[in-house]
Amino acid sequence: MNDPTLPLPGLSPVGGKRVEVRFDGGLLSSDGGVLALREVEKRLGVADRLAACLVDPRNGAQITHSFADIVRFRLMMIAAGYEDGIDANALRGDPMFKMALDLTPSQRDLCSQSTISRLENLPDARALLRMGRAMADLYCASFAAAPERITLDIDDTFDAVHGGQQLALFNAHYDEYGFQPIVVFDGQGRFVTAVLRPARRPSGKEIKPFLRRLLRTIRAHWPRVKILLRADSHYCAPEVLDFCRANGLDYILGVAPTSTLRRHVEALEASTKARFGAAPQLGKLRRFKEFYDGAQSWSRVERIIARVEAGSEGPDTRFVVTNLTRRNARVLYEDLYCRRGRAENHIKSFKTHLAADRTSCTRATANQFRLFLHAGAYWLMWGLRVSTPKRSMWRLAQFDTLRLRLIKIAARVVEMKTMIRVHLPTSCPAQDVMRFAYARIPRLVT
Repeated sequence: MNDPTLPLPGLSPVGGKRVEVRFDGGLLSSDGGVLALREVEKRLGVADRLAACLVDPRNGAQITHSFADIVRFRLMMIAAGYEDGIDANALRGDPMFKMALDLTPSQRDLCSQSTISRLENLPDARALLRMGRAMADLYCASFAAAPERITLDIDDTFDAVHGGQQLALFNAHYDEYGFQPIVVFDGQGRFVTAVLRPARRPSGKEIKPFLRRLLRTIRAHWPRVKILLRADSHYCAPEVLDFCRANGLDYILGVAPTSTLRRHVEALEASTKARFGAAPQLGKLRRFKEFYDGAQSWSRVERIIARVEAGSEGPDTRFVVTNLTRRNARVLYEDLYCRRGRAENHIKSFKTHLAADRTSCTRATANQFRLFLHAGAYWLMWGLRVSTPKRSMWRLAQFDTLRLRLIKIAARVVEMKTMIRVHLPTSCPAQDVMRFAYARIPRLVT
């Protein structure tokens, strides 16, 4: 049934001529753009950073596939849209993936799915902590020079599971069992780190040590960098506020509405609703107010910004807390806090376009390692995107669009004695941007 010499059935004639299609083309690949990912990975060193965190228990004399090569192959697969490890059994002989791992098409095959699975179940908790630091190191290394200020967007996302995975917990809001990993991106869309955790709201006692480890790694590279922490109300805990103040972090966090906070804006809500009722044709009306108050569990009062909005769907009031003293309330909310919504797009790229929710391993350590693998694939796609021309649609393209247009390209590979020639389609519509990106990738980082 899998004989590649058998023709595909059911094809209609074209122009009165019979059509015959067979899987016997030889050294062909449907992923010609993997070479671009290879160059990005060489610049960032993602696979080497992750592999260096592992202790190899194998007999060195009998090793065929190094940990770095296994991780590199897996990163390429995920970025190219092959999120299932079983696909490695078919792709291990693909000429483009071989070239991506510095092998010629005629050399040995790459690793199989069983080898990848054994690696996924190898790391222990200490190795994963080292990987977390390595991901933060990779983030810092992606800058050509130390920045004066960075913004860290921290958020969590639900990941449904359907088995007996460790740490899986029932979440009443989603009505499913799953995980609720914390992910961190910076304001420019760079991936910082991710941590697997049960599907419940993170507490301040859980967030504080996570932030401490992250801050220690970043400031080891940039001792004087100013850091702004931006998050929703899940992270507005007294432990987080005290930690930020003690460590010189700026913050702007959402605050869950309470009766105490609402008393400050009752008059503003009433007047805003009345103004909208008098002129509904003008659209939604938005007004702001700032005051100082605090929850009973907070160690001090904080600057609170209230956004009151009235529209056809009724009034809506949101609160944020910040220790920033400059700028007025409207600017802080609209131009700074609302940009936190970009993190949702980054999470979409991470989960939907790179299938980071494939956390189906039984052991929690294996699923955490998978998060790091998908984070590495995110870095490859991010590097490809920032290598495209500025002020072009490619800089705003989703990862699945980049994959479809720049990676999923047919290629014919011809291996000669002194060179390997790759033939791409003459009618490829993305020729110009590919030439630009390939020339720019070597200057991706310094």
